[in-house]
Amino acid sequence: MKSTFLPTTKTKAIVINALFIALTLVATAFINIRLPLMGNGGLIHLGNIPLFIAAMVYGKKTGAIVGAFGMGLSDIISGWAIWSPFTFIIVGAMGFIVGLFSEKVPGNRLLINTLAVACALIIKLVGYYFAEVILYGNWIQPLGSIPGNVMQVVLAGIIVVPLAGRVKKQITI
Repeated sequence: MKSTFLPTTKTKAIVINALFIALTLVATAFINIRLPLMGNGGLIHLGNIPLFIAAMVYGKKTGAIVGAFGMGLSDIISGWAIWSPFTFIIVGAMGFIVGLFSEKVPGNRLLINTLAVACALIIKLVGYYFAEVILYGNWIQPLGSIPGNVMQVVLAGIIVVPLAGRVKKQITI
């Protein structure tokens, strides 16, 4: 009999969440390119890759926890602490939505996961646009971060969408 979709014990859930939080934190804080040419700087990182894998394989709760804590903590240790509350909410919502799609939406997994990533991109763009409006007090300057945010999510989607089904199948055997 195959194991259930979500971890079956609290200990297993804690370990999986901690593992993916750590992977997301490292991939965000240490595997990145700063974008000084954009109007407000910015960052392209690989943190969305472990986030999306966690959400697509383990669901909405793990996705939300990993996104919120993995990238929120990354902001704190990387000198972007002012962004941490925004990141906690925005990326937590991204992980939740990707996981929700993976858990609840029937159909072709490649298509569903692609739509989930597209929804995550919309959350990221809208969320960080308004976060920047709040922080900078300007409606134009936040437009400069859109290309970097799009690159982050699209790159992660290209890598994760074809792999998520295989990873999930290996884990649930």
